[in-house]
Amino acid sequence: MLPGSSPSSSTEDKLFPQKYTLQIKGRLICLDKPKVMGILNVTPDSFFVGSRLEKNPEEILSRARKMIQDGAEFLDLGGYSTRPGALDISVQEEIDRVVPAVELIRREFPNILISVDTFRSKVAGAAVSAGADIINDISSGNLDEDMLPLVASLGVPYIAMHMKGNPQTMQAHANYSDILSEIMHYFAEKVDLFRKLGIKDVIIDPGFGFAKTVEQNFFLLKNLRSFEALGFPILVGISRKSLIYKTLQIEATDALNGTTALNMFALLQGANILRVHDVKEAKETIKLFEQLYP
Repeated sequence: MLPGSSPSSSTEDKLFPQKYTLQIKGRLICLDKPKVMGILNVTPDSFFVGSRLEKNPEEILSRARKMIQDGAEFLDLGGYSTRPGALDISVQEEIDRVVPAVELIRREFPNILISVDTFRSKVAGAAVSAGADIINDISSGNLDEDMLPLVASLGVPYIAMHMKGNPQTMQAHANYSDILSEIMHYFAEKVDLFRKLGIKDVIIDPGFGFAKTVEQNFFLLKNLRSFEALGFPILVGISRKSLIYKTLQIEATDALNGTTALNMFALLQGANILRVHDVKEAKETIKLFEQLYP
């Protein structure tokens, strides 16, 4: 118990992520403790140069192996760069990037949980058929009307993120009268739709860096616990993003220290999953957090 708190105080409880479970292909995944999701970008143009893998099988397996050894519980594979102003690519090109990577990793590491980062239903379906376990959609179904029915039919967990516009236009849509209320309303409507469709295992991602200014990102991070009201686990993806490197006036390549600092704050605000480029450092952050609040 924290100093000064009474036996009936809920202060201590608020320092822990809420306990959730995910059903993944017959496995029950417990989120009673924070987990790490490692980012694998099978792209030539992701914003962080150090995360770009393209289509090199040896490099993909080497990066995946390192992340798993460092303690990642999830790997998130993406074949479409969603950095601001990123170039559009065809559905087939995205499939050609993602599916072989999923097959490689599933064959080499049969027990690792694989998420596919896509807003396209055809890519999601092909990736799940190849062995992916989770669909991670930056648009929560807004950019492909077939996505949510597909998720419901597959029965896989779904990461729903908040964004306005698309990767090419989103930075022109960072205008809100009350950002927290608007995003909560956005998710409340989505959650209602998920329930109607029978999508049960959902993870909420506030969408740091997507149609949001630096100041708005920090405001959402400070109010992260508001999203607990939705009743689903919370994913935080701030790794090496502009809220860090613009604030510190550095490059993304130098933003690991800032990432670690804000990931600790996210844990204190109830984050259940940290989506990161640097797994070892994120796992160490969680270990220290759990020493403070065992």
